[in-house]
Amino acid sequence: MNLNTLKAFRHEVYASFTRAKDALFNTVDALITETAAHSFAELSLSPAFERRWSSLYEAFEDGRIERERLQATFMHYLPLPAPGQRLLWGIDASSIGRPQSKTAADRLTLPVPNLPQSRTVPLTVGWQFSTLVVLPQSPSSWCYILDSRRIASHQTAAEVAAEQLRETLVRLAPAMRPLLVGDRYYPSASFLRAIGPLPLDSLLRSKRNRVFYRSAPPPSGKRGAPRKDGARFACQDEKTHGVPDAQWQGVDEQGQRLLVERWDHLHVKQAREVELSVYRLTRLAAAESARRPRISWFIWTGAQLLPPEQVRATYGSRFGIEHSYRFEKQHLLWDAPRLRTPEQFERWTQIVAIAHNHLLLARPLVQASRQPWERSTRPVTPQQVRRGMAKFLATLGTPARRPQPRGKSPGRAKGTQVRQASRFPVVKKTKPKPTKRLKSA
Repeated sequence: MNLNTLKAFRHEVYASFTRAKDALFNTVDALITETAAHSFAELSLSPAFERRWSSLYEAFEDGRIERERLQATFMHYLPLPAPGQRLLWGIDASSIGRPQSKTAADRLTLPVPNLPQSRTVPLTVGWQFSTLVVLPQSPSSWCYILDSRRIASHQTAAEVAAEQLRETLVRLAPAMRPLLVGDRYYPSASFLRAIGPLPLDSLLRSKRNRVFYRSAPPPSGKRGAPRKDGARFACQDEKTHGVPDAQWQGVDEQGQRLLVERWDHLHVKQAREVELSVYRLTRLAAAESARRPRISWFIWTGAQLLPPEQVRATYGSRFGIEHSYRFEKQHLLWDAPRLRTPEQFERWTQIVAIAHNHLLLARPLVQASRQPWERSTRPVTPQQVRRGMAKFLATLGTPARRPQPRGKSPGRAKGTQVRQASRFPVVKKTKPKPTKRLKSA
């Protein structure tokens, strides 16, 4: 990465703004430099935001961002892995709580994460966003965002994730076959069918109560339809497992003993055309707990099988997306603005993604600023690079035009009646009921 490349990235991002582009780009510069801002309105106090505070809100009300062009820009500046390393992608969904925003449309009931387990599931109300990222080899906040979009009330997270993968892989060279890592929500039958034809491999965590099936036996020649599924493979039933096709035993970084076993040529009933391999990771000396289970299950789909000794490290890289979510919410103020419509918040989400990728691309060029209590021996964080961006921004310049005085607004016309904003009900999703098969007479 050099200075000219970073300038080209900024100009291509600016070109993806089709309306209110100058105010939107000022917001990007304010977001990557103003570390003292703790609210959305305080971004307008940044020297990089050359307009008045009201322009900040008007930019997201009237602005437009061409999502396809922005996605193409992100793919063009995709950071490549080091020689000998695999291109790792991660997919996950995060919630934006809006429990009191009755005038915000299409809010969902969402579970609250990271709370102690209880018999009742804590819920909030708000929007949910699906994010596809390039993961660093070691978990950190240095993820590169490829696409981030809202999950509408008529969609599921798996449907949106499959759509993101299809659109993104079109812009990727065929030789760069990525490895997708996902949490246990994603290995549903619909998601497996959707990613089956795509040129990627996937390692997805599975629930411990899943049931798989082996390949169907050849037709017996007897009367009746041939069997579509072979013997059962129930994760919770050791008797159905049989001899693993591969296994590995070793230790992790803490010296804890691990056992990884793999069974090949499995499938689920609803997606028989997708062949799976199932891994079981056992922490031999660990006690069973919610945070650190003794046994974890994983599903693998792809052309070349993953060696058992690489399962734990490969899936462990997925936690980089959790660190990125925390950085975006705590420092980049992702969940701070109280924007009314979901379309406005989608624009804000794209601005946050631009700022996050901007910091990653600028990392080799910016002198990171560390606080006195931050160790110099530890790797540089995005927030430390963000502290040094204010001085570096003068070198970069900006494609945004300077504001022009517009005079004083005449205000509302005499006799204008301001109507109350519309109220929208909360959308509650329910699981679809399984269809009952009719018995033949």
